[in-house]
Amino acid sequence: MKPYSHTISSGLELGLSLSRRSVTAALLFSGLAAGMAGGVAGIAARGAYAAEAMTQDMVMGKADAPITIIEYASFTCPHCASFHAQTLPGLKKAWIDTGKAKLIFRDFPLDEMAFNASKLARCADESRYFAFVDVLFRQQGQWARSSDPIAALGKLGRLGGIGKARFDACLSDETLGNAILQSRVTGASEFEVNSTPTLIINGEKHAGALSFEELDRVLVKLAP
Repeated sequence: MKPYSHTISSGLELGLSLSRRSVTAALLFSGLAAGMAGGVAGIAARGAYAAEAMTQDMVMGKADAPITIIEYASFTCPHCASFHAQTLPGLKKAWIDTGKAKLIFRDFPLDEMAFNASKLARCADESRYFAFVDVLFRQQGQWARSSDPIAALGKLGRLGGIGKARFDACLSDETLGNAILQSRVTGASEFEVNSTPTLIINGEKHAGALSFEELDRVLVKLAP
């Protein structure tokens, strides 16, 4: 399956050029900077859940697994949703749950809706992060096509135990927003990621939503 790429709602392209821009400059796209004021208040509103925990790599599987799979994905990417629905279950059963591989999920938002969805997922505590990732991809067709995506994301957050005050604080958290955009910039500059999903498997780039069979063939060759 081909990787997915599109432009943000303002019509400005978020392509590899981001790798040459600072995170501050990237915030200018689609007026994102205007929505990210009040970072200090946002951090305070999260209570004991520190900002460092919200911006660290999110890892599925054992930390010492010999194979590392880094997934760069956008929550509005339909091919990413297909990967999570069709490929990830088999990958998790055969490779992650058995300790042979670990999956690191990194944000690569392709538009403002994906950017806000990334903030919602990060707003949950670490133990619920991948549950939110799953819900966001499974219900992508509902919230991403909503006439009011922010309200739709807020509803998903409330269903998952994230109240309105915390949701609003996360959306306006500058530290969190910068970390998400930096994830995209790093993916573009270090691995030449320019579409989603893209997998970096032990340092080797694989673009597109690989089927489980395709991914399994790659992993078998790397297994110790």
